[in-house]
Amino acid sequence: MSILAPNSQILYREIHNREQHHQFWNSGGSPNVVKSFGFCFVDKRSDWKKTIKRDFRIHASWADLSRPTTVEMQPIENSEQLDLILASAKELSQPIIIDWMAAWCRKCIYLKPKLEKLAAEFDTKLKFYYADVNKVPQTLVKRGNVSKMPTIQLWKDGEMKAEVIGGHKAWLVIEEVREMIKNFV
Repeated sequence: MSILAPNSQILYREIHNREQHHQFWNSGGSPNVVKSFGFCFVDKRSDWKKTIKRDFRIHASWADLSRPTTVEMQPIENSEQLDLILASAKELSQPIIIDWMAAWCRKCIYLKPKLEKLAAEFDTKLKFYYADVNKVPQTLVKRGNVSKMPTIQLWKDGEMKAEVIGGHKAWLVIEEVREMIKNFV
């Protein structure tokens, strides 16, 4: 269970006070109820009040700083650059991902940072690139056989092996791209 607090000192103080200082109080004809400074839940389903205490454990975890959280995708601007990228990938026997996008496409813009996070997961296994279809020559767009935006393609050995057309929710597209990568890596 995650606990969010605006200040970690407040969260510590409340949990510490709950464990150290309990106050009992009586409200007229009702039985004693434990009032705690920490977290407690009151069960009001019956005629009398019963306090249910929960123990919370807080674990701090540090991000793995040896790996990046995002990897910026490199742009592809013309056919010659794509040829160089494909030749380099073929030499390393490493697939590449190309995100065919457009600056006016909302889903493309929303998907790009999510793909950059995914690129960080596969940082050493493959490279991610993007091509803005309005800024590159149309011969490059035709070479990629792109008709819808966004289109995410996996290229291996100089050929397009698989693609995902991302017309639906970003998290679904990312999962489809992840599965596509796992099939070829």
